[in-house]
Amino acid sequence: MPYVVNFDSVSTVGLESSPVADALAGLRANEARYFKNKYNHVFTVEPASDARSAVDWVSRILKQERGIVIAARPLEATAFEVEGIRMAYVFYEDGLSINVMYTIADAGKRAVGFKLSDGMAIPAELDSFKFARQKSKLAGTIRGSYFVIKNEY
Repeated sequence: MPYVVNFDSVSTVGLESSPVADALAGLRANEARYFKNKYNHVFTVEPASDARSAVDWVSRILKQERGIVIAARPLEATAFEVEGIRMAYVFYEDGLSINVMYTIADAGKRAVGFKLSDGMAIPAELDSFKFARQKSKLAGTIRGSYFVIKNEY
């Protein structure tokens, strides 16, 4: 069942099994606020089992671009398009959030972003990345990194 993420009142709905559920909920709310403010888009997620196409697309890009296979269990996902950009998000049980930004027009920006919830360790499969820190009122300290997508998806 789809869940509209509320960034005014952060909830752990759908993320309860995460050991960092509160921080992951804050991270998810942070993303919802960004898309509402920048694109007037309502950020809606659903259980990963109901959003298999989004999870599979993100997983395929990670595997084909960098040989990365995420060990953690996906809890929620979403996929949508705003202003010519195809977006996908997957929120994992360990507190990891992965997003794909894929501009539909040729030669547009295309990247995979990783965000780590406050309190989680860097997953072994991402230990080669350098993570920058960002403060968020909703999520505490977010650590983030990314890589540019080179192929077509």
